[in-house]
Amino acid sequence: MTANKSLEDRIRAIEDRLEIYNLIASHPPSADTSGKNHILASWVEDGLFDRGDTLSSPRGRESIANQVLSVDHQAAIERGLAHFTSLPHVAIDGDTAVVTSYLQILVPQTQGDPVEVPNHGSSKGFRVHRMTANRWELVRTPQGWKIKRRTLRQLDGSEPARKILRQAIAS
Repeated sequence: MTANKSLEDRIRAIEDRLEIYNLIASHPPSADTSGKNHILASWVEDGLFDRGDTLSSPRGRESIANQVLSVDHQAAIERGLAHFTSLPHVAIDGDTAVVTSYLQILVPQTQGDPVEVPNHGSSKGFRVHRMTANRWELVRTPQGWKIKRRTLRQLDGSEPARKILRQAIAS
């Protein structure tokens, strides 16, 4: 209830939410442009990026940030990789927050006939390579909100991704 909160508390809640939205929204541009410095600034020192059993799960801010400099990630960027995120669900509890979002990995379609769209040119379009459910666990630091842990699971009909999504609407 906002009725029992001071104006200062209500403004702080709005500022926190906007900062968190910007933090999550900055992930796609940083991943798609090799934004190592931005990623370093977004994570706590001992952060964990849990990508499940089939992908690497780096631990530590430096290791997480270095992913975008890998040969494979650079090749994906050169091919036209695009991370596309949804508006996140944000639950703030004091100096911690849990954010739940979807993330699509889009890649340019290389086969098929181009499609002409008036006033937008011609393109073969894009393909959704992967869709994931993401749980971002954040902490407030003196430098602002930072990522402590990120868990992503592929939306492939299995339980792990649905569990992440259910947690967002459980309360």
